[in-house]
Amino acid sequence: MTLQQSQQIVDEWIKTTGVRYFNELTNMVLLTEEVGELARIIARKYGEQSFKAGEESMDIADEMADILFVLICLANQTGVDLTSAFQKNIEKKNARDSTRHKNNSRLTG
Repeated sequence: MTLQQSQQIVDEWIKTTGVRYFNELTNMVLLTEEVGELARIIARKYGEQSFKAGEESMDIADEMADILFVLICLANQTGVDLTSAFQKNIEKKNARDSTRHKNNSRLTG
């Protein structure tokens, strides 16, 4: 599935099942909430915190998918073509960082 297809699928789901998009501010808050849920899993799985009772079954992939869904909603609402935006972002990173990380002794040492 491409980013463009994902944007179309989310738009169709919103219009048929979700009734309408939440406003942009609400979706930004939801995005922040979803990132927080991912952070909770990572802090417990890879960090020093332990899972609370019932948290062990939290699914990192599902939380990432929730983040992607809300991000796609925001892109659709604001007219952002994620395929084009991501391609431009990779081009920017390639131009800006072509040797930056290779020359970082903290990464290569």
